[in-house]
Formats: sequence, C-alpha cells, structure tokens
Amino acid sequence: MTNTSTLPGGPVLTERRGHILIITLNRPSVRNAINLDLARGVAAALDMLDGDDQLRVGVLGGAGPGFCAGMDLKAFATDGEWPLIDGRGFGGICERSSDKPLIAAIEGFAMAGGLEVALSCDLLVAARGARMGTPEVKRGLVAGAGAVLRLPKRIPYHIAMEMALTGDLITTERAYELGLVNLLCEPGEAMASALKMANVIAENAPIAVRASKHIVRGAIDWAEDESWINQASLIERVRRSEDATEGALAFSEKRQPHWKGK
Repeated sequence: MTNTSTLPGGPVLTERRGHILIITLNRPSVRNAINLDLARGVAAALDMLDGDDQLRVGVLGGAGPGFCAGMDLKAFATDGEWPLIDGRGFGGICERSSDKPLIAAIEGFAMAGGLEVALSCDLLVAARGARMGTPEVKRGLVAGAGAVLRLPKRIPYHIAMEMALTGDLITTERAYELGLVNLLCEPGEAMASALKMANVIAENAPIAVRASKHIVRGAIDWAEDESWINQASLIERVRRSEDATEGALAFSEKRQPHWKGK
C-alpha cells in the first residue's frame, strides 16, 4: 500500500511495508534539492511514522541516481526561500527527527543539506562510490543544519574540521572507514539493504527499541552523574511493560514473541 504525504508524484512519497515506512525524497530532476515543499513533506512523513503504532522503523531514500544534493539554491537565490519547519528545523528533520528508528539509504551523493538530512537519521546505509560532504563554504554558507555540530561527535576532530573548512567531498568507502556509515552495499542496492536492516529492527520489541534509541542519542551529551538517572527512568518503563513479560515468556516457551508495543 502506497500513500503520499502530498499529491501523488509530489516532492515526498511514503510507502508502508509491514511495520516499515519508506520515505522518498522525490525531486530527481533537481537532484532532490530541498525546498519548502519537500521540507513540509518530510515533516509530515515523520509525523506519520511516529503517530502510527503499527509502524516501527522508517527508511529515508532519494528518487533517481542520488540521495540529496542539499538546499535548493535557486529557490533561495530567487525567492529567499529557506526550507525550515517549526519544531523540526531544516528539511523538516535536522533539528528533530523521528522518535522511532530511521535509516538513510544513500545512493550517488549526500552533500551539503543532503548530508545533514542523512546525519539526522540513526543509521546510514550507502552504496559504494557515492560521495558525501559539506561544500557549503564553497558557496559562502555554513553547514549549519547539523553537520558542523554532529560530525565532530561521530568522526575524528581533524577529519570533521577538514570537511568543514575545505568543503571537499569524501567517498562512502572513506565514510565507512571513519565509522560514519554503518553498511556499504553495491550501487543500486542501498534501499534493499536498508530494508533488510529495518526488518531486523522491526522484529524487536518496539518500546525497548525506542528507549534504546533515546538513551544512545542522549548519552552523547549527558554528563556522567546524570546519565544513570536519565537511563533509569526509561529502562524502568520498559521493564514494567507487557512486552518485557512477553519477551521472557517467549524465550522460556521457545517461540517468537508477539509484541504489543506497550
């Protein structure tokens, strides 16, 4: 079953596959450049993912040969358009992504704002030979939608600084070596590979997965003395859940668990 967050053929498409929501940036004629309509579509898709209890994981990809080339500079230069969405930020995702796990499926390129959209996801699957980077300084801009904030926390300092200051792109093979990409695949297989990973996640207890995501993301910034307190409140809710009981019963009865998400 396929649903679109705007009109059919609009800038963002959504498709349900079981417990997975596929979100597709759909402006291939302009390399999926981010304008305000696309940002609105992404925000609506994330609202759909988080608002539907039957959905457990999202996969974000791009139509055509690449993931996303960044902000629509033509719209910015001619109309002063800045694709920000209240509550979610640039591209409808960069300041607040989904509460549920989100995987980026990268083909061809993810550069400038496109890389920042990918960095807003929890896991990155990328095709070999694709290129990634923050070339904003070459256009008189700063990678201010998350890249210069997130990269130093995810890759070595000097590499993050090199990317920010030179604006040069790196290959996905290099990004994988640096730990920025979770999984490399052959060109044309990023979506299929991301869906395989999404299916593995979707088989796990939804409430435990969401709590785990929250803890991992928060732990980067939590101080040591608050990390255990913050984690404890989340884990306690999971421990008291019906799914925790079901998981133990399924293990003892040697069967697959039937998750309720509560």
